[in-house]
Amino acid sequence: MGYIEFPKMGVRIPINREAFNIFGLPVYWYGIIIAAGFFLAVLLGMRNSKKAGIKQDDIIDVVLFAAPAAIVGARLYYVLFNWNEFNGDFFKIINIRTGGLAIYGGLISAIAVAVLFTRRRKINTLHFVDFCIPYFILAQAIGRWGNFANQEAFGTNTNLPWGMTGDGITQQLKILSDAGVGVDPSLPVHPTFLYESLWNLGVFLILIWFSKRKKLNGEVFCLYMMGYGAGRFWIEGLRLDSLYIGSYRISKLLSIVFVVVFGLIFVIRRLRYKEPEITVENEEKSEYSALLDELKDNPESENVKTAVSGEEKERVGENIEIKDKKMD
Repeated sequence: MGYIEFPKMGVRIPINREAFNIFGLPVYWYGIIIAAGFFLAVLLGMRNSKKAGIKQDDIIDVVLFAAPAAIVGARLYYVLFNWNEFNGDFFKIINIRTGGLAIYGGLISAIAVAVLFTRRRKINTLHFVDFCIPYFILAQAIGRWGNFANQEAFGTNTNLPWGMTGDGITQQLKILSDAGVGVDPSLPVHPTFLYESLWNLGVFLILIWFSKRKKLNGEVFCLYMMGYGAGRFWIEGLRLDSLYIGSYRISKLLSIVFVVVFGLIFVIRRLRYKEPEITVENEEKSEYSALLDELKDNPESENVKTAVSGEEKERVGENIEIKDKKMD
């Protein structure tokens, strides 16, 4: 039994990575927590799908394809940018029960599947993604607590009141310290998993609020990419377990690219957006204008004759009603 401690808060939490065993096979809290977040996201999505005009069957179907694709993508992303840890060991690569999933890899894979799925089903892709993405980041917020159980995804040393430590964290800090990384194993560290969980929860609430006020399909997704990217850019700078491409933190680099690109897309589309001009009154006027145009081009058309005869009937009816009132 290990522990996680918040020294300045006087809190010490006993923790075990293993939840239970099934026929001698350990089941880890990491997987249980991620699965719980995923299940809650799907449940809420199905509950609210009718309001968005999306079929529950479509949500279930896309989940059946996107979920495994996201797991594979998240693992491949992690392995690709952390190849030295695996050295081509296939069984080590496919063993995801103890951690090693990169959210950007999962996101890219899931979005790719969603695009293919919606096109095949002839569903508006941007509308569908706008609806699903808030629940995706809610699952992220919950899933980050799997890192808590694994004592991973922590940051540099800190003197803040919520700085944390633990037996597993201390061991990892000693390894990093011996490798020349400037950390002190005896001091608490930033609980960056907690920062990201809270950040994601805040973005989730903003997306739910904004989804009812969007003007164009795709805006909720753009806001997600900006919101999550901004938080990840900041948090990634604190972490000690970042994935690198050369001397650059790959997730930090991607985050700033996503913030800039999707920010520009959002602004440009808004600048080009025009409020709908069609109202009930305008529709009536446009129909009348169309009739006048047809009268000019083809006075003998059936539409014109029908419309004129209809107007004459209305006028006759009005005259009869006026005469009747006078007689009364």
